[in-house]
Amino acid sequence: MSIHWRDAEFLTSAVKAGQYPGHSRPEVALVGRSNVGKSSLINCLVMRRNLARTSGAPGRTQTINFYRIDHFAMVDLPGYGFAKVPESVRRQWKPMVEAYLFNRRNLQGLIQVVDIRREPSEEDRMMAAWILQTGMPAHVVAAKADKLKRGRQIQQLRRIEESLQMPATAFSALNRQGRPQVAGIIADMV
Repeated sequence: MSIHWRDAEFLTSAVKAGQYPGHSRPEVALVGRSNVGKSSLINCLVMRRNLARTSGAPGRTQTINFYRIDHFAMVDLPGYGFAKVPESVRRQWKPMVEAYLFNRRNLQGLIQVVDIRREPSEEDRMMAAWILQTGMPAHVVAAKADKLKRGRQIQQLRRIEESLQMPATAFSALNRQGRPQVAGIIADMV
């Protein structure tokens, strides 16, 4: 089944289960460090600049954001790691994200977004280990690929795949590198 990526809209933001959309659509969630490019990935997939809000400051996404795309939903989760927000806000994210990941029945797949220029952090490795334990379909998207030359991208992808024990795809929201591959991976998940 093909996905009509431009048929997309923001559904809602939530901080607890009672605020999640009451639909039966399958969902694919994006996890990753703060400011790694999760919102930019959504915008690139739907070919819009501002469906998901982006910012240069880490920690812009402070709620669980649901977007309907054709017959499924993408879920943008707050990032882990460094964020320019008060510590009290950051402490609230962990239980909010865990409640979604552990309890949401609509969740059909996970995309872990990492920065291709960096070695995966301890938090990235912990998230990948948890994802692998769930047995849920998952894939790593190595964002910001436009910042590296092709040969370096290949080297970094190998390191990321070895570190996280999952397949990875180089991706750039700027030049849309990897968009067809990531769209296909998500289509298979839903």
